[in-house]
Amino acid sequence: MKVTLLQENLARGLSIVSRAVSPRSTLPVLSNILIATDEGRLRLSATNLELGITCWIAARVDEEGSTTVPSRTFSDLVNAMPNDQVQLTLDVKTQSLHVKGGTSNNDIKCIDAQEFPPMPTPEMEGAVQLNVADFKEMIHQVAFAASTDEARPVLMGVLMNVEKDKVTMAAADGFRLSVRKAQLSQSVSQPINIIIPARALNELARVASDAEEPIYMVVPKQRGQVLFRVKDVEVVSQLIDGTFPDYHQIIPRNYKSRTLVSTASLLKACKQAEIFAREGSNVARLDIKESKGEMQPSEVEISAISEETGKNETIVEATVDGGSVLIAFNVKFLREALEVIKTPNVALETSAANAPGVVRPVGDDDFLHVIMPMHLG
Repeated sequence: MKVTLLQENLARGLSIVSRAVSPRSTLPVLSNILIATDEGRLRLSATNLELGITCWIAARVDEEGSTTVPSRTFSDLVNAMPNDQVQLTLDVKTQSLHVKGGTSNNDIKCIDAQEFPPMPTPEMEGAVQLNVADFKEMIHQVAFAASTDEARPVLMGVLMNVEKDKVTMAAADGFRLSVRKAQLSQSVSQPINIIIPARALNELARVASDAEEPIYMVVPKQRGQVLFRVKDVEVVSQLIDGTFPDYHQIIPRNYKSRTLVSTASLLKACKQAEIFAREGSNVARLDIKESKGEMQPSEVEISAISEETGKNETIVEATVDGGSVLIAFNVKFLREALEVIKTPNVALETSAANAPGVVRPVGDDDFLHVIMPMHLG
């Protein structure tokens, strides 16, 4: 193999795929990145057997070939090289990669490409087409609510349902639920119902940088995998096997009190309360007070107490429709929900101190977030 390419292109490609490298693997080759010539370009691939990322970059190919190179050594070296052309030459006999850039000459010990797990090459026919900007926002508004508890693998994923021209994503961790809907530009012939690891979706959102390009999604039959292709990057992930809980049952059908409040003001108040609440179990009390008279505005008092740090109280003006409610939430969860809401105002729907609350962006029916109450104590 003999290839010449720009340092910045190689560095960008390595930063994209290196997130799929397995840091603690019993297989040494999984700590490596596969580099291979592919129809006049250089293909970089990394996998930890659950998530795989492939990236194609422009290069001048003088000799075809492939090998796998230690991810950290190669990435650190390329990042430290001058912004100029880099020449990669493989000695097949010794599996040593000569990396030349400017006046720098380096030899890296590699592992034969034959030992690298094969990456899937599915047919893109019948792929679901998704708008990058919409899909990234969906991931942003849903994936954070997935669980990180390995004891419940199903909840570590995001349920994705595609039917006709509608796509719905939902994630829950037992204490909160995020649901986001969107329209597709083209209908699908077969409904899709899969659970994708939240981590894989977060990586996809990170690598899908060009908002003009569509994302294509393929779910190969009998493979237990999903593949996303956007421009010159492919992300493949194992699907999570299991049954996602029926989240529709968690969403309250009605409410007793609906509080309209500025998203930014409530977010700021939650951030202040969290400074004190984080010393304990993140409990913040929301005292929703209905207006006492026509001339007086309704308000929400957000408060948190810490035995070590002290206490915090913030009052936010609101419009309250219904009765007064005193309820406690995990303020970190409430803050994270508010951070992904784009609308200037938000509605908080509550019924009682022991019933879940629903957060909805005002003027956007495609997103909702359910948050379980905490013991008032």
